[in-house]
Formats: sequence, structure tokens, C-alpha cells
Amino acid sequence: MKTIQKVESPKISANLEKLNFHDMYYEEDYQLINGLISDVELNNEVFERAIFSKIIFKNVSFLNCDFHKIDLTDVIFENCNLSNSTLTEGIIHRVAFKDCKLLGVDFSKGSLGNVVFENCDLKLSTFTDASVKQVNFMTSMLRSANFFDCLLKKVTFYQSDLDDADFSETKLNGIDISTCTFEQLHVSIENLKGCQVSPHQAIGFARLLGLQIIE
Repeated sequence: MKTIQKVESPKISANLEKLNFHDMYYEEDYQLINGLISDVELNNEVFERAIFSKIIFKNVSFLNCDFHKIDLTDVIFENCNLSNSTLTEGIIHRVAFKDCKLLGVDFSKGSLGNVVFENCDLKLSTFTDASVKQVNFMTSMLRSANFFDCLLKKVTFYQSDLDDADFSETKLNGIDISTCTFEQLHVSIENLKGCQVSPHQAIGFARLLGLQIIE
């Protein structure tokens, strides 16, 4: 089995009090700290520059929300739907997304550190110009995800679907995609240097070089 990068888990108390999300509206700087938010729909809302710390979101819908410049630290999203939401220029640190729908979510120009995406649907998501360090994508759907001009450091892609993902202008040195599936990737040959692939994948990349494979 391949080595999975070590990622710091969210530091959250085992005994969290259930919070009313709308209490945040009474805070001057839009922040929620220490609590559980569950079983609510908060679609089409604007939470720009909000601060969420030591929070568990469970069965929450954030469809088409604006989280521009959000600060997430020590947060767990479990069975949540953030599809078509914007988290551009966000700070996302020690955060876990578990069994979440994240279709078309925009993480562009964000800073992600010690983050886990586990069993998530990230089709058409965008990480353009983002810093992605110590992040694990585990058994997730990343079809047509956009990692254009992205900094990837100590990132794991494990048993995930990367078909049609775009890694243009992104170096894959040290990145292991050997357990992932894809028919095609958008990546330049020079940026593939040091990328870890399976023998089957290597044949496909060899064809990109114009090599003829004799079997």
C-alpha cells in the first residue's frame, strides 16, 4: 500500500454544544467558535470573511454560498453539500471534509494546509493559483477538477478519479497518482518530472511523448 501523507487532524472538543447558526449574524465579525451545527439548510447566503473555528458541520447544506476570504481552522464537514460555493482566497487549516458534495466549489487563490477530503465529490472544483500543502484526497471524485498553476506539496491522491483533471502549469514532482484512475489528464511533459505513476499509466504518458508501445 502506498504511503499516505501525515495530516494533522482538527483539534475539536469531544463534547460540543449544539449552536444556532444564525447567532453568527449578531457577531460583528461573523464568527462561530466551539460548537455543532447540524441538519440545516443555509443556501445562497453570503459569509464573506467569516471565521469558523472548532466547529463540526453535520448534514448541512451550503449550496451556492459566498465564503470569500473565509477562515476555517479545526473544522469538520460531515455529509454536507457546498456545491457551487465560493471559498476563494480562504484560509483552510486542519479541516476535514467527509462524505461531502463539493461540485464546482471554487478554492482559487486559497491556502489549504492539513486538509482531508474523504469520499467527496469534487467534480469541476477549482484550485487555481492555490497553495495546497499536506492535503489528502482520499477515494474522491475529482473529474474535471482544475489545479491550474497550483502549488502542491506533500499532497496525496489515493484511489480517486482524476479523469480530465487540469494540472497545467503545476509541477507534479513527488506527487503519487499511481492508485488513481483517469482516461486523460491535462499536464505538460516537463511538469510530469518526478510524478509517481503506475506501469499502466506510464504507457499512456509515453504516448504523449510520441513513443510507440510494442507489446
